[in-house]
Amino acid sequence: MTPYEIIRRKRDNETLSRKEIFYFVDEFMRGRIKDYQMSAFLMAVFYQGLNDEETLLLTEAYLRSGKTINLDHLAARKIDKHSTGGVGDKVSIILAPLAASLGVLVPMISGRGLGHTGGTLDKLESIPGFKVTGSIQRFKKQMKEIGVAMYGQSEFLVPADRKIYALRDVTATVDSIPLITASIMSKKLAAGIDGLVLDVKVGNGSFIPRMTRAEQLARNLIRIGQAFGKKVTTYLTSMDQPLGNKIGNWLEIEECLDCLKGEGPKDLVELTVELTTEMMILADLEKKRSVAKKKCFQALNDGSALKKFLELVKFQGGNIELLLHPERVGTASYSKKLTAAKDGFISQIDTYRLGVGSVHLGAGRFHAGSKVDPQAGLILYKKIGDPVKKGEVILELRSNKQAALEEAEIQLDHFCKIQPTGVRTPELVRKRLSQI
Repeated sequence: MTPYEIIRRKRDNETLSRKEIFYFVDEFMRGRIKDYQMSAFLMAVFYQGLNDEETLLLTEAYLRSGKTINLDHLAARKIDKHSTGGVGDKVSIILAPLAASLGVLVPMISGRGLGHTGGTLDKLESIPGFKVTGSIQRFKKQMKEIGVAMYGQSEFLVPADRKIYALRDVTATVDSIPLITASIMSKKLAAGIDGLVLDVKVGNGSFIPRMTRAEQLARNLIRIGQAFGKKVTTYLTSMDQPLGNKIGNWLEIEECLDCLKGEGPKDLVELTVELTTEMMILADLEKKRSVAKKKCFQALNDGSALKKFLELVKFQGGNIELLLHPERVGTASYSKKLTAAKDGFISQIDTYRLGVGSVHLGAGRFHAGSKVDPQAGLILYKKIGDPVKKGEVILELRSNKQAALEEAEIQLDHFCKIQPTGVRTPELVRKRLSQI
C-alpha cells in the first residue's frame, strides 16, 4: 500500500477500504504523507466523491486522530449547532449563549473561515484576549460551570481535520459533500454531543448553491449522525444574500451584540431563534415550538442571553469591557462608500462576490496561515426588496490597507442589481429534514 496507489485508485473512482482510508489519514498526521499528496487526494475526492461507507470511514479516521470529550457526567442533553458556511453568518455566536441561557448544554467546536465565508473562530478572536484553544479538562470545567463552550480543533481534538481543513481552504476543494460531511461531523462528535442542529446554506453565497446538492449534503450529515447514535436535524436556509448587514470579524461581533440586546437585523434574529428552538426540542426542554420561540425572544429581550455571552467571553479570556463599550475598539483606517447608480429596488445580490471582497479587504485568508484583519469588512445598507434612490449609499468597505480597499472597490462594483419594480425577499428557511 502506497500513497500513490491510494490516490490513483480514488482518481479512477474505485472504492477505498477502511485500511486504505485510515492509513492515508494516519500517515499524513505522522508527516510521512506530504501536503502535496494530501492535496492530490482531496482533489480526487472532489471529482470522484466518496460513497456512504467511505464517508463514514473518513469521519472515523478524523475522529481517531485525536481525543474525544466525554460529557456523560452532565445530566442534561448536549446539543450543538453548525453551519456549512455563509457570508455574514454569525448565528452561532448569538445562538450558543442564547441556548445555554435557556438550559441547553452547548459544547461547540467551530472552525475558521473557508474560502469566501467567515469563520466563527476568527470572529471570536477579534474580541481582544479571547482564546479558542484549551485543554479538554478546561473545556469540561467550562461546560460544567456555565453550560457553553466555543473552541476550535486543538492538537487534541480532531487534529487531522484541522490540518486537512487548512489545505481544503487553499486548494479549491472546499465544496465537496463527503469532505464537508466528514469535517463537520468529526468535530461535532468529538465534543461529546447528544444531538446536533445543522444549517445547510443554499444560494449564490454558499458552497452548494443548488437545492438538490444541498439536500444530498443534509441527508449525508443526518446519516452519519444516525450511524453514531445521535439526533440530527438539518435546515436548508437561504444564502442568496448575506445574513444581517455586517460582514467581517469585529463588525459581526458588533451585530451579535445588537441581537443579544434584543435588537439586530430581522433575518439574523429570525434564523437564530428558529435554530435555537430546534435545539431546545432536541434537548427535551420543550415540546411546543411556539413556547420555545417565545422563551428565546424573552431571553434576548431581558438580557439573559447577553449575560451568558459575557460569561462565555470572560471564561475564555476575552475583554468584557470592550464588549460593554464596543465604540472603544475603533474602526479601520480606510473606508469607501458605494452608491446606487439609479432609482429602483434591489433585486439581486452577488453574495459570493461580497464574500471574496471581504477577504480582499483583509477579513479572510487567501493562504493557509495568513492573518486576518479584525476591523476589515463590509456594511450592507440595502438588501433584496429594499427601495433605493440614485446616489444613496448601499455598501461600505473598510480596511487597514489602502491598496486592498482600492482592489476590493473594483471587484465589488455592480455587486447588486437594481430593477424598477419591487421583488420578494428570499425565503429564509427553505426546508427542514430530521430523518432519511
